[in-house]
Amino acid sequence: MDNRRTVWRAIDQARDRFIALSDRLWGMPELCYLEKRSCEEHARQLETEGFRLRRNVAGIPTALVGEAGQGGPVIAFLGEYDALPGLSQEAGVTFPKSVEPGGNGHGCGHNLLGSAAMLAATGVKEWLAERGLPGRVRYYGCPAEEGGAAKAFMVRDGAFDDVDIAITWHPDGFWEVMPPISLANTRIDFSFHGRASHASAAPELGRSALDAVELMNVGVNYMREHMPSDARVHYALLDTGGIAPNVVQAYARVRYLIRAADLPSLTELIGRVRRIAEGAALMTETRVEVQVISGVANLVPCRVLEEALQTAMEELGPPPFDEADREFAARIQATLAPQDIAAAWRGAGADVRKGLALADFTVPLDAVRRPLVGSTDVGDVSWVVPTVQAHAPNMAIGTQLHTWQVVAQGKAPAAHKALVQVAKAMAAVGQRAFEDPDLIIHAKEELFRRTKGAYVSPIPADVGPPLTMSST
Repeated sequence: MDNRRTVWRAIDQARDRFIALSDRLWGMPELCYLEKRSCEEHARQLETEGFRLRRNVAGIPTALVGEAGQGGPVIAFLGEYDALPGLSQEAGVTFPKSVEPGGNGHGCGHNLLGSAAMLAATGVKEWLAERGLPGRVRYYGCPAEEGGAAKAFMVRDGAFDDVDIAITWHPDGFWEVMPPISLANTRIDFSFHGRASHASAAPELGRSALDAVELMNVGVNYMREHMPSDARVHYALLDTGGIAPNVVQAYARVRYLIRAADLPSLTELIGRVRRIAEGAALMTETRVEVQVISGVANLVPCRVLEEALQTAMEELGPPPFDEADREFAARIQATLAPQDIAAAWRGAGADVRKGLALADFTVPLDAVRRPLVGSTDVGDVSWVVPTVQAHAPNMAIGTQLHTWQVVAQGKAPAAHKALVQVAKAMAAVGQRAFEDPDLIIHAKEELFRRTKGAYVSPIPADVGPPLTMSST
């Protein structure tokens, strides 16, 4: 008997509860570190499924862990549930139409992400109990992936110290093992303090903090020519010092998001940006205050686990979409730019199949890709625990994350099918880890070879999670 079928049967039996959980979260989109209702929904679901619950993980009110089983290895499934600002959107329509003007929306599909990860954990929990095997399965409810780096704080606080492997996924347009590529990043606020004065009567007495911000931005823009091509620097003005042009601005604040291929490169680039800020302060005779908000590491690959996940995904195949799913996806795809669709196919390392709106194939593990690279705080987990991630096609091919189109597809039947199918794939890897101790041993050996224990948190030790922060 193939025992994975037992895991998959448990997932099929529980699927409706977790589809309902995902849809409830879709309807209550909350920003990073503010996911109080979403966290409570996950907590209630964990208790309903029979998990032991631990709240306030790493001192974060919206972080939690559910655990089941006793002794043995610890297999973790990582979930998220934070939304994005400004992406309120009705479900099931193929044009922009907000539910609440200017409101939040699940534009990265995290309502699905957390629900599928918990469903996988539930399936493995039931299998463990049925077999009477030692082992613990955990669901980690991780808030604030969108800019808050909660997992980095959780790693730094030791929340993953006894975990043997970690498994997660992310919404996408393809059925594949997620390429283990991401950029390390940090968010830093630069606050400039100057001196106010009457801009006409006594301009010579003023020292403009806004001038300092503008000069810093100019300096960073000139730096772009001379930084690695895979690095990224973005900024947002948080406080321009007021709306009166006849008052010299005494205070202004800009937030920088700095990304690089790895932690050493990030550290170097941060130093350059900080020196530009200091130069801007020097030129304007202002004072600059620097505050690190968050930071994440780059992902560490784990080929051992990637091969195990690929095997499960090939056996399962992509979600069983029907004609109605494909028709709705095609209408969504018609709202996308050709460049969006072409970029998605390049990221999967596959030739464009015109007219294909939903992925109906498994991407080979060694496909030659040109992925669109972002950042994730799963990277920090991957430095201390062997980690693997899947992509599942809950959206039309070419749909860009952080868009209204993702929100519009967030409760569609195709998204529900992807949620269940990726839960089965993740659960198969978790089950194999409990059955085959060598999988865990080899994964840990690979992690040590790749890192040699070299992880250093990108967040200074004296910085705590910004518990009331919203995404910018």
